[in-house]
Amino acid sequence: MNDSSYIVVDVETTGLSKYRHAITEIAALKYSNGKITDEFVTLVNPKREIPRFITKLTGIDNDMVKDKPTIDEVIPSFLDFLGNDVFVGHNAGFDFNFLDYATYAHVKTNIKNPILCTCKLARRLLPELPSKSLGNLCTHFQINNEQAHRAKSDVLATISLMEIFFDLLKKQEIKEVNDILTFQKSKIPKMY
Repeated sequence: MNDSSYIVVDVETTGLSKYRHAITEIAALKYSNGKITDEFVTLVNPKREIPRFITKLTGIDNDMVKDKPTIDEVIPSFLDFLGNDVFVGHNAGFDFNFLDYATYAHVKTNIKNPILCTCKLARRLLPELPSKSLGNLCTHFQINNEQAHRAKSDVLATISLMEIFFDLLKKQEIKEVNDILTFQKSKIPKMY
């Protein structure tokens, strides 16, 4: 696990559909050898109004993004930062799908990095917990997420969660990245 580099990612968006909505913030922190070694954090001009309920949830409003780069300007730098490292997120499919859709739209390629999802790990490691949301897992493990629903704060919380899960996986003799990627796809234990 510690021999690999991970890019832990979170995006904030104007809604839930990668087709109809747009990214407003990207945070990506490089985690290598048990510590954060680099970061990529930016607000993104979505070129559309941010709905009020999204502003209420994230704190990101139209004034904050109006002079920020657009996604077509941000994607090449993000891809350089991502490199070939493992893409990590909590409910990683959401973040990955938005970024992959934007990547294909602007540079005509797809992101091919392996994806590690801390939510999938939670389902397998903690089947007894009723909710595997980032907020509930932070409460369960007493992780302080200072600005929930802001990309960098959510990434820092996800890193704390990932470290806990890596310790739990080591106790099960799961120590290699490929083994973790396989484990996250394993059958979820049934709770009675």
